[in-house]
This record gives sequence, structure tokens and C-alpha cells, in this order.
Amino acid sequence: MRAAPFTPMNATPLAVPDNSPEGVYTRGAKAAREWWRVSLSERANMFRIEHGHGEDGAGQVDIDTVVDLDNLEAKLLKWRREGFVSAADHEDEARAAQVGSAFAADLQRAAQAAREAREAARSLSSAQRTVRIGNVDMPVSTDSSDANAALVPRINDAYLFTPRADDIALDIVENRRVMLIGHTGSGKTSFVEQVAARTGHGVLRVNMNGQTTVGDFVGFWTVKGGETLWVDGVLPVAMRAGYWLIIDELDFAEPSILAVLTAVLEPGGKLLLKERGNEIVTPHPSFRLFGTANAAGAMSAYRHLYQGANLLNEAFLDRWRVYLFDYLSNDEEAKVLLRTLPALTPALAHTLAAIAADCRAAFAREDLASAFSTRRLLDWAELMLRTGDAELAAAPAIYSKVSAEDAALIRSIIRHHAIFDAAPDGQPAA
Repeated sequence: MRAAPFTPMNATPLAVPDNSPEGVYTRGAKAAREWWRVSLSERANMFRIEHGHGEDGAGQVDIDTVVDLDNLEAKLLKWRREGFVSAADHEDEARAAQVGSAFAADLQRAAQAAREAREAARSLSSAQRTVRIGNVDMPVSTDSSDANAALVPRINDAYLFTPRADDIALDIVENRRVMLIGHTGSGKTSFVEQVAARTGHGVLRVNMNGQTTVGDFVGFWTVKGGETLWVDGVLPVAMRAGYWLIIDELDFAEPSILAVLTAVLEPGGKLLLKERGNEIVTPHPSFRLFGTANAAGAMSAYRHLYQGANLLNEAFLDRWRVYLFDYLSNDEEAKVLLRTLPALTPALAHTLAAIAADCRAAFAREDLASAFSTRRLLDWAELMLRTGDAELAAAPAIYSKVSAEDAALIRSIIRHHAIFDAAPDGQPAA
């Protein structure tokens, strides 16, 4: 559809670059098809643009004008924002789709081969008992010691393993270092604990509250009964015994602690205790390391909501598998409520989940200073069943834990849902 260029006798020919904007730019299809046609003008260094509707740039022209290159470039940007695509763009998309299809087919073959290799490896150790977490069979701990048993978390039968569990469970089986990031109360720590509860692994937790020193973490010398003794910190204790170690609020850790962790994060990484004459601690095969953070990586945009959080650099993050852990969806949270408190009706459970979701949205907008955890929601629901009064139950479960301003906003959210859900067809009650 390109018009033949015409150059007047006394005009300087327009030099058209290889990426010439000439052509037809279209959007829509059939009767809704709209187009802009660009061609060289009879005037030097100018372009003719036409607009119309119909197939292939044909049909009645309702705009026909001439513009210079600067104006044309501005129009091209506008057209692209509005969804107009050139023939060259269509060709590029077709080529990309063809390449992408081949890539996807290769990836599926490679993924299938990897799955078969994992299954073969698991069959070699089939003597070890496994438990199903999501869609993954995870080995059960063989440590029957009293020390390990005392550290195994209690199973929460109402806990819901969502599809996000599968990849993390596989990483645990493969001994990857896993970091879970997300807002407070989104279930990062409880996920690891519930996996450990079902697989029988002892768990140690340490919270990086800004006061935790490298001595607390690694170990220190002390004097007891006139004798100088070395006391292992939580990291070497977990590494030696094969416990699972959860480092909560990792983005609040001191740089000296992060430096110690860096070596342990490497594949087969060991811990060097310089304070003990460069003793090397080799990790037990069952040892697993987890981190949680509120404002790292993809959550760094929310750092201002978590005062004191440090920036974790890419070199450190690259040593982890980092998963964004969001709150449960309304349906998932309603399911947890019903599992935990069977006396609730489905309608009540969904209303409570919607209230929690609105409070979390307010927290993300910074309208609320505190998040709304599933734990808080369950506590409130349990008190409601005892008192039969949502407002009365909210006082110890919610309002007393937040500022007066936050309590007022949460109260308005609760009342909004109570009014709208009590009326038929979603209309406000009279």
C-alpha cells in the first residue's frame, strides 16, 4: 500500500532510512478495522498520512494531511499506545511466535527429562518413608532422637497447602536455600513449620531484630565454673544436628551476620569458626536453611513500611531461591476458616475473608499502619463464635492491638461488609 514517491524538479529528495515509517498501521478486525496509511509526500521532507476504516487500508479516507518527520514520529508513538500495529510488526510477532513455539516445545522435552531423572533418583532411595506435601513426595526424617522430636512443630490440620507449595517443596528436597518474601502475616514462617511438622524435622528459629549479634548467631566463648567454654550459636547447632533453621526478618540482619551466611549459602557450603581456631562445620545432610523478609527483592518498594529494613544486594539474593509469598486468596482463606472453625457458615467465612482482604489493601496503600494476618482473622472468628457479636469480639482480637486511627478504619471496613452482606442482592440494608 506504499505510494510511489514523487519529487518535484527543484526539491531535494527525502532520504528514507532503512526503518522507514511508510506503510499501513492497523488495529481491530473486519468491520471494526481502523487504519492509518503513511507514504512519502510530493513535498520534500514531508509525509502524507491518511486515516480510514475497512480492510487493508482501503475504504473511505476521512483524514488526509501532510506532516513533517517530527510530527510523524509523535503520531507513531501515539498510534502504538492506541494499539495500531504495522505490517512489519505483524511479521515480527509471527516470527517471535514461531521461535517461541520451538522454545516451548524444547522446554517441555527438557522438563520431562528432568522429571524422569528426579523420579529415578527417588526410586533409588524408595526405602525412606515419604509424606505428600501438595503434589510432592517429601522424605520423612529418620532422626528419632528426643532432641529432634522436641523441636518438631505441631501439625495444624487446618493448614492449606496451595499450588505455590510444590516448587518450594521440591527445593527443600533438593537442599536449596529458600527465601520467602512478603508482607507480615502472609504465612511465610508457618509454611516452613507445617512442612517440617509433617516430615518430622526439628526447627530452630532466630529473629533478626537488629539486636541479634554475630555471636548469638555463630557462637561465643564464656566462662562457667572457672572454665572457659565455647557455646555454639544457632547456626552451627542446626548444621551439626541437621535441623531446619529459619532466619526471620533477614532484611534486619547485621552485615556481619550476612557475611557469615554467604559461605553457608554456597552449594555444600561450610561454616568457618575463626573464633575456635578456624574449625570447619560441615552441614548434616538433613540441614536446611530458610530466610524470610518483608522488604527484599520484589518487596523492596515497601521498605518504607518496615522501618529499619536493610537493602539485600543482588549478590546475596542470587544465592537463594526467592519466592514472593502473598496472602491467601479470599476463597483459600475462607477454606482455612471453615477447616479451623467448622461451626462457621460458608457465607460468614467468605465475608470474613473479604474484610481481611480489604484491610490488607488499606495496609498496602498505607492507610493502615498494621497488616491483617490470617492468625488475627482466625482469632477474631473464634471469639465471634464464643460471643455471637462481631464488634465485641473485635475489641481484644483487633482494636486493642492497633492505634485508634487504625481501629476506626478497620471498624468502618467491618461495618461496610456487615451491612452489604446482610442485605439481599448485594444492596445496602434499609
